[in-house]
Amino acid sequence: MAFADELYKAAAPIWEAQLKHPFVRGLGDGTLPAETFQRWLRQDYAFLVDYARLLAWSAAKADVQDSMRWFAALLHRTLGTEMALHRQYAARYGLDAAKLESETRWPTTQAYTDFLVRTAAEGDLADAVAVLMPCCWGYVYIAQRLARGRRDGGEPHEYDEWVAQYSSADFVQAAEWLKQELNRLTHGIGNDKKKRLTELFLLSSRYEFLFWDMCWNGEEWPA
Repeated sequence: MAFADELYKAAAPIWEAQLKHPFVRGLGDGTLPAETFQRWLRQDYAFLVDYARLLAWSAAKADVQDSMRWFAALLHRTLGTEMALHRQYAARYGLDAAKLESETRWPTTQAYTDFLVRTAAEGDLADAVAVLMPCCWGYVYIAQRLARGRRDGGEPHEYDEWVAQYSSADFVQAAEWLKQELNRLTHGIGNDKKKRLTELFLLSSRYEFLFWDMCWNGEEWPA
């Protein structure tokens, strides 16, 4: 079994729990309240700023030029295509780009982004890929499942663009490349390193679940 598949098997219960979360279910069937979705917009926009830094670290640590080009392309897509959709949604709710860019990170967002950037800065390229995959691959996984549900019927709704973007060919291709990149980087590695990468992948997956939960329930700093 390829190592990326081993990681998915280890994280499958967490990923399935995300699919069952009321926030994700609401994205799929259009019942998610607009106010709740706006929480996600604001916090995910802040998240993507540091996610872009993670990709920049990955490009800097790439050991071959093809990998460097891929990470640079993913960085460009994040700062361009992905964040553009956030801004388009925000404009519908009367939120301008300046408001998004000045958003205060909630505790879960801050903890998650600190973990990602610290791992990329202190670890090697395999570490960085392991922590970014649950976001990139995980969103594709969720969106593809939601897209299949949309094909089974239902009226068009506000979040169809979200599902369409994250299940699009470009995002699927990026997720598949990351899986192959991790398999390349981990070829022949020892069990201690595999254990470390699995721990990173699982922790990032758990943060993904907590992010949905934070946006569903709301969150604030206690003091």
